[in-house]
Amino acid sequence: MSMDNIFGIAGTALNAQLTRMNATASNLANAGTVSTNETGAFRAKRPIFKALIDEQMTHSGAPYVGGVKVDRMADDTIPPRRVSDPRNPLADKDGYVYQSNVSEVTEMVEMMASARSYQNNVEVINTARQLMMRTLDISKA
Repeated sequence: MSMDNIFGIAGTALNAQLTRMNATASNLANAGTVSTNETGAFRAKRPIFKALIDEQMTHSGAPYVGGVKVDRMADDTIPPRRVSDPRNPLADKDGYVYQSNVSEVTEMVEMMASARSYQNNVEVINTARQLMMRTLDISKA
């Protein structure tokens, strides 16, 4: 495996984890939103990743076999919560509103996991860079 592949694969992982962090931030920003009906309630978004296991799966944004790409964004399947709030202007005729299905605890776990994965891939890049620099130093001697 060439050094170019190492940097490329780690780069695709950094991009994937950044997308995951952005989705988490969006979910947290919408955690307190309400809607008048279940279909209008915000649903947490989750990135779906796909491993790039052969040449046909690669593209200009993810050109390295062994890397990862964001395949799509999917809505969390947990149904929104129906809450009695008759004073809310968005309440239906029975006095209920529908809250988003975002769980702050789940989002914090997602954020910590994505931050750790991001950090691990930064370490891969730093280690590969250090190995390249040591190789150059050896060749100078």
